[in-house]
Amino acid sequence: MGSSSSANLWVLLGLGLAGILIMTRKLKKVVKEDFGAFVERFQLLPPPQPAPPKAPHPLTGLSFSVSDLFDIDGFVTGFGNPDWARTHEAASQTSPVLSALIEGGATCIGKTVVDEMAYSISGENKHYGTPTNPAAPARIPGGSSSGGAVAVAANLVDFSLGIDTDGGVRVPAGYCGVIGFRPSHGALSHVGIIPVSSSFDTVGWFAKDPNILRRVGHVLLQVPFAVQRNPRNIIIADDYFQMLKISADQVTQVVIKSTEKLFGRQVLRHENLGDYFDAKVPSLKAFYGKKSNGEVKSSSIRSLANAMQLIKRYEFKHNHEEWISSAKPILDPVIRAQIHESLEIEDKEIESCHTIRNEMRMALNSLLKDDGILVIPTNADPPPKLGHRETLSEDRLSRAFSLLSLASMSGCCQVSVPLGFYDKCPVSVSLVARHGGDRFLLDTVQTMYASLQEQADIISKSKLSTNAISRETSAEIAKEKGNQAFKDKQYQKAISSYTEAIKLSGNNATYYSNRAAAHLEIGSFLQAEADCTKAINLDKKNVKAYLRRGTAREMLGYYKEAIEDFSYALVLEPTNKRAAVSAERLRKLFL
Repeated sequence: MGSSSSANLWVLLGLGLAGILIMTRKLKKVVKEDFGAFVERFQLLPPPQPAPPKAPHPLTGLSFSVSDLFDIDGFVTGFGNPDWARTHEAASQTSPVLSALIEGGATCIGKTVVDEMAYSISGENKHYGTPTNPAAPARIPGGSSSGGAVAVAANLVDFSLGIDTDGGVRVPAGYCGVIGFRPSHGALSHVGIIPVSSSFDTVGWFAKDPNILRRVGHVLLQVPFAVQRNPRNIIIADDYFQMLKISADQVTQVVIKSTEKLFGRQVLRHENLGDYFDAKVPSLKAFYGKKSNGEVKSSSIRSLANAMQLIKRYEFKHNHEEWISSAKPILDPVIRAQIHESLEIEDKEIESCHTIRNEMRMALNSLLKDDGILVIPTNADPPPKLGHRETLSEDRLSRAFSLLSLASMSGCCQVSVPLGFYDKCPVSVSLVARHGGDRFLLDTVQTMYASLQEQADIISKSKLSTNAISRETSAEIAKEKGNQAFKDKQYQKAISSYTEAIKLSGNNATYYSNRAAAHLEIGSFLQAEADCTKAINLDKKNVKAYLRRGTAREMLGYYKEAIEDFSYALVLEPTNKRAAVSAERLRKLFL
């Protein structure tokens, strides 16, 4: 019976290990191949190159992917929901935006994952899976065009197309550490693209290389050749940076240093952009008094976000309510609830929101003119961990939409630029130009990108150095507390202080040697020996560590090893009487 049970156990263990290996291989395969970014893989090839002396196509040699909202002749556009795909026919023509890229010489290699009905900014999709964020694998990639950002971040494509309604390109660009461009509203055709909210929908794109971002922009925007212009004014919106959950200086100093180095002039600071909007966008006052967590908010920035969400819900409902009601799809409860809430929105409220849009565009165009850049954070918070409740937190979403609504409501163009990492999460900054200033913004990114990366690296290294100095200083303070406790014969307290010093600076031999002395006083000889060994490994000439380890070993009965320790202490310090006496005494007794 016993042997039979053992055999069964080994079989179960074998099956379990085999299962783990198979699952691990599957997971590795998925992550290695496409990080879960794609819904469907295929190839749409560009036309043949023109014969010389004509120039080659402008996007020759580049590959790209497209979010699953763009029509492609012969393919069903899935919209992030399998029931949508099941109830819709294959497209009979290709979106003109997509065609322009292929005719421009780029190769499309597949469709990428979007949030369900492109509605969320989290990047999570329960139907097709959440793409893995290459920059922070334990965290969400951001949405709605999550797959596009991931495909670029993982170097699977050179660039990727997505849709930005209220952050669909900017949020995942920031979370995945790539460049994300949202053009001016209305700059590109939306024929052959499933609408979310027509007042805000824009075709955006991701890239890692600012030159590729610009080349794609020139093809899509069909801009004529012109001399590149540098910004005359770069304005930092201080009140927007107050929303950041990391040190605002880490971001703003990068922009300030880069601007000074490139253009030889200072950045302007706008202490309160909210006050500027109060004066220039009077329609916003109708949205004051909206409650958040019981607190009445009377901020222009928050009011702008409220107006954006009202328009989005209202237009989304009008675009898709009929299908949702008739097809009865499996749908995210949040989408259903918000569509239901949209029934209560009155036409008069929407008219007020549209008035805000017009006033916002004029206000920002007036502030920035033809050669100004506004600097704001892309995201207020780092990307939440996968499956974390924090993703749906009202406070978090409020901060996010407060930042995202500025470009969405004004229709201005915005680009998110990565600036390295903070606490292992990508950090980014956004540059905003007036409505219609797309070429100028693309030129500005091209000019500033390398300098921004350089300054971000310098500040990051400086911060690491400062942190290291700060930790060493704190460790010395903890050691001194330990020394005082030792003098007062409070040995447990001394051990705690030395342990704190070791946590702050674990490569200091003195901390281990001092803790060993305290362990000897309370009879913890094994711990004392271990601490001395660590101290000696760190510093071969630490005489006190050899003496204390010799004492610990003597008390443990390791006499030969104890004699060796005392003898080596004498080699290092020939006049040390304690080492000489101890070594001689042990030799007489045990050798």
